[in-house]
Amino acid sequence: MNLTRWSARLPGTQRRGAVPAARGKVGDATVPAAGTLPGNLPAADRPPAPAGGQTPVTPGGEPSVRGVLRLLPALIAVTYGPGHRVGFVNDAYTDVFGPRDTGSPARDALPELDELGLLPLMDQVHRSGKPRTVKARKVAWSEGSSPTRQGYFTFTCTPVQADDPDPERRGVLVFAADVTDQVQSAERLRESERRLHETAVTLQRSLLPQRLEQPDDLRVAATYQPGGTDAAVGGDWYDVITLGAGRTAVVIGDVMGRGVRAAAVMGQLRTAVRAYARLDLPPHEVIQLLDGLASEIDDTQIATCVYAVHDPSEGRLSYASAGHPPILIRDPDGTVRRADEPTGPPLGTGGWVHSSGSIPLGPGCTAVLYTDGLIERRDEDIDEGVAALTRALAGATGAPQVICDRLMRALGVTSEHDDDVAVLVLQYPDHTGTDAELFRNASLELLGGVEAAPRARAFASGVLASWRFPVELIDLGVLAASELVANSLKHGTPPMWLRMRRTDRRLIIEVTDGDDHLPRRRRAEPADEEGRGISIIATVASAWGSRRTPGGGKAVWCEFALPG
Repeated sequence: MNLTRWSARLPGTQRRGAVPAARGKVGDATVPAAGTLPGNLPAADRPPAPAGGQTPVTPGGEPSVRGVLRLLPALIAVTYGPGHRVGFVNDAYTDVFGPRDTGSPARDALPELDELGLLPLMDQVHRSGKPRTVKARKVAWSEGSSPTRQGYFTFTCTPVQADDPDPERRGVLVFAADVTDQVQSAERLRESERRLHETAVTLQRSLLPQRLEQPDDLRVAATYQPGGTDAAVGGDWYDVITLGAGRTAVVIGDVMGRGVRAAAVMGQLRTAVRAYARLDLPPHEVIQLLDGLASEIDDTQIATCVYAVHDPSEGRLSYASAGHPPILIRDPDGTVRRADEPTGPPLGTGGWVHSSGSIPLGPGCTAVLYTDGLIERRDEDIDEGVAALTRALAGATGAPQVICDRLMRALGVTSEHDDDVAVLVLQYPDHTGTDAELFRNASLELLGGVEAAPRARAFASGVLASWRFPVELIDLGVLAASELVANSLKHGTPPMWLRMRRTDRRLIIEVTDGDDHLPRRRRAEPADEEGRGISIIATVASAWGSRRTPGGGKAVWCEFALPG
C-alpha cells in the first residue's frame, strides 16, 4: 500500500517527488517501507496535530506518515500484535465512530470492528501477511444532535511490518473507503433494470393470448417463462384457435434473437396465423403463407414454427413444421411418440415446398408443443434435450397445467434460465360414464342419388331424438341436414357422408363429398329457384363453414349452440 501518493493531494504537503522512497530516510525519522508504519507509539508520545489543518512534518520538514494518515478522508485504524492493540486511529475514523483510546485490544477499543465481523479477517491478515477486503458493509453513526446517518464502507485490512519476526510488532492497517454513493447508484441501477425487465415481460405476455380458447373436445394449457434478467423481449409465442366443426388449430413458434424487433415479428406472425387459420387451410399451406410473410416482414429474422390441427372425428393431429422441435405425443400407456416428419427449414428462407404430416391423437392421449429453450443447453446436443423431455413426459400425468409445470421442473427451467421457454399441452380426454352421453357421433353414407335425401332426413331426425334434444333444436337440425345433403347431391360427387356430432356445448352437422369446389353464400333473386340453401343454414345455425379435405373433396358444416 503506497501512501506517498496521498501527500501530493493534501494541503500543506509538498509534491510527490519530495516524499522519499519507502527505503529512504527523512531527517532523523525513518520512513517505513510500503506496507509498514512506525510501531506501537503510545498515545502520550504522539505529536499533536498542528493548528490550521496543516500536516504534521518530521524535523527534516517532510510530512510524516501518521500526519498524512490523520488527514485522509478514509477511515483508518492501525493495530499491533495478535491481540490487535490499537496504535492509531485517524480523524475521519473518530468522526464516524467517536473518540477511541489506543493501547487497548481492538475487541474492546474498537467494538464496531467486531460488530462488522472484521476481527476474524484481521486475524487472518496478521497470520498470513496478505491483505483482505470486505465490500460495502453497512455502517450507522450520529453526528452530534443530528439524526443517525447510514452509509456503506469497503474495508481493506493490510499487513503492517509483515516481515518482522516479532508478532507483537506486526500489525494490521484497517482502511475503510466510503462507497455509499456507489452502493446507492448500484441499487438504483438494479431497481431500474428490474422495472425494465418487468415491463419487457409485461409486453411479451401482452403479445401472447390473454386467455386460451378452450375447445369442446380438448383440454389445453400453456406456460411461458421469460429468459434471463435483462430487459430484452423474447420472441416465443403460441396460440389456440377453434376452427369450427369440433376442429382445433394449435401453433407455437420462436423468433430468434431478443428485443423489440423480435417481438414485432412475433406479433405479426401470430396475427397472421389467426387470419390464415380462419381460412381452414391444411397445415402446410398455412406454413407456406407464413414463410412468404416472414420474408416480407424482415428478411434478417429467422423464425421456427409448427402448426397443427386436431380433428376429433378422425382422432388424428395433422401438422406442418418449419424448423421447429418435434411434437411429442404421450399415449394412455405412457408410450411417447415423436411427430418429427416431415419438417422444413425455418420461416423466411423461401424456396421450400412444405408438406403436412399426420399422427394419431385419440382419446386419452396428450400432445406437447414447446420451444427450443426447454430442451437446448449450451453443453449438450439438442437430441439429448428431446430425449430428456421424452422421459419426463412418459411419467407426467394429470391436468394439462400440471404437466406444463412438471415438464418445466424436470428440465430444470427456473427464473434464472437464459432462454425464453414456451410450452403448450393439449389432452384429448377419454370420456366415460355420464360424460360419454355428452360426446357422441353418428354417420350415414349417402348412396343412391336424390333418393338419399329422405333417408338423410329420417336418419337425422332419429339421431337427434335419441340424443334427447328439444323439439325445436331437432327441427332446426333436420332442416340444416336436409339443406347440406341437398347441396351435396346437386353439386358434389361420391363418396358422400352425413356426419353428426354432439359435445357438451354444441351440435355439429357435416356433409362431405368428392368435389373440391367450396360453396359460398350469395344473395338469391326473388325469381331464382336455387341458391338459398347456404343462406338458410347461415340464418338458422350458430356458425357454418367449409374446407377442402386432405384426400380431395370438401366438407361443409354447421353447428348449433346447445341450450343451457
